[in-house]
Amino acid sequence: MRLFFRRMARTTVWLMVAGWGLVFTAGDLTADELGGASPPKPYTDARPTRNTDYKRWGQYAVKRLAVGDLAGAEEALRRLIPFSPEDDDLTLLLASVTAAAGDREEAESLVEAALAYGLPPERVVVGPEVIRGPLRGTAAYQRILESFRGRPIHGPMLGAVTDDSARVWLRTAEPTRVELSAVAIGSDGQGEADTERVGSSPIRVVGETTAATDRTAVLQLAGLEPNRRYRYRLSIGGEPSISGGEFRTFGPPGEATRFTLAFGGGAGYHPPQERVWETIRGRDPDAVLLLGDNVYSDDPETTQVQQYCYYRRQSRPEFRKLLATRPVYSIWDDHDFGTDDSWGGPDVETPAWKRTVWNTFRENWVNPGYGGGEALPGTWYDFSIGDVDFFMLDGRYYRTDSGRFGGQPAAQPTMLGPEQNRWLRERLLASRGTFKVIVSPVPWDFRAKAGTAGLDTWRGFAAERDALFRFLSDRQIDGVVLLSADRHRSDAWKIEREGDYPLYEFNSSRLTNDHQHPTMPEAIFSYNTKQSFGWVTFDTRGEEPSVRYEVISIDNEAVHELVVPLSELRSGR
Repeated sequence: MRLFFRRMARTTVWLMVAGWGLVFTAGDLTADELGGASPPKPYTDARPTRNTDYKRWGQYAVKRLAVGDLAGAEEALRRLIPFSPEDDDLTLLLASVTAAAGDREEAESLVEAALAYGLPPERVVVGPEVIRGPLRGTAAYQRILESFRGRPIHGPMLGAVTDDSARVWLRTAEPTRVELSAVAIGSDGQGEADTERVGSSPIRVVGETTAATDRTAVLQLAGLEPNRRYRYRLSIGGEPSISGGEFRTFGPPGEATRFTLAFGGGAGYHPPQERVWETIRGRDPDAVLLLGDNVYSDDPETTQVQQYCYYRRQSRPEFRKLLATRPVYSIWDDHDFGTDDSWGGPDVETPAWKRTVWNTFRENWVNPGYGGGEALPGTWYDFSIGDVDFFMLDGRYYRTDSGRFGGQPAAQPTMLGPEQNRWLRERLLASRGTFKVIVSPVPWDFRAKAGTAGLDTWRGFAAERDALFRFLSDRQIDGVVLLSADRHRSDAWKIEREGDYPLYEFNSSRLTNDHQHPTMPEAIFSYNTKQSFGWVTFDTRGEEPSVRYEVISIDNEAVHELVVPLSELRSGR
């Protein structure tokens, strides 16, 4: 989708999409209130039509409810439902609007219809508050709430797995006490068995889901053994425990290994494409990396819109089954942080919505870290799988203006900001990984996105990228591989460097999106025919360690493949 923005002095931004015009109202934000950030241009202020991307349909109604415009929400829903008469999401929203208007009987009927259309029941009781609040008095709400007694409403989600620890995230319908237990399971002599190891004692952790964390909790299992399978169980609100799933710990840091991961971005909510999570699960990855544009909230000033977008995805059974047993590592990009091609500016607290968006992000993931924590919010962190080190970057919170929309760029545009740049260099110097994977939400290769729109990628921050690449050369840091997302296709790129080894970039960002970007003839390969994800295999065990990148379609078709040996990633080769 081609977007053309004309930035205006204060509050209004015109948008032309596929030939029809809309007006967004961004609010009366002064330059001081923006603090060097781009003004929000929320898609949720635009009345959706039949031709609007499906992921936007419900967002508009939720925004209208959040600002107290019940009539506007109802008008939009009744206009859209004839285009998709058995749409479970729109029907749920209409049920909430109807209940808020006082017609409880009709609201009950609409909830039952939404469930019949395939709505995951948890959607009725999870929220956000503008949806679940009006429905609390209905029999359907109370029945579904009771059905989740002793069960998580979202999750469990596995993450931050190491050689001796793991974290489990979950959300409950209401705040309550939760207990997590795990026990090692092992071999019976006939291969892996699902029996508990003799003499293995359960490891138990207790916590609480709270209103302050949107009814979520993250529980950490410690004292685990490397390369060991574990089964975990959950007890919620004192009820009997239920199965959570199984997982395997990684090998010790620095140990030669072989593992696979799935990665991608561009995961706008669209029910027919949610099966991509099943495709990934069927391939049994050791980890899943989600690199931004994970939910497309596109409204940084309205927390309930952000929650609605996360709740839709986290209620999908395909997504829940995948991440109950495979650790996930996530970062954000523009559509999760702000709006299209947005930048946050250099300040920690300005604009005021930056920290609240960050808090919402933290409440919905289970990452090993979140930037510099409360003092220095962000989504960057690092982790290791054996002797492969990953450096996950935040390309939005401290980004400055690159001139993307025709304005005066910052004197020295930065995507990462000084603190993240310092952190990245320190962690790269400390790394002893055979491969070092630097993960960006946007493409590294300047050819990946043409025109002024490309100023949203590293092309808009060329000096910063070149300084990082020189640092790799100056310090003779070998084995660097680049991952990225943002473009609605899957590419492989080779970035030549004078006097040093080339950097290979694996890019993929069309997990569920209907929209596609054109393929790029300059790339090693470029694919946009179907939804897809990157499938990466690291093997450092033999004499010639290598990394293999494959593009896998939503239908589990292996489309392209590239193998890069470590010998090609050595300084002075």
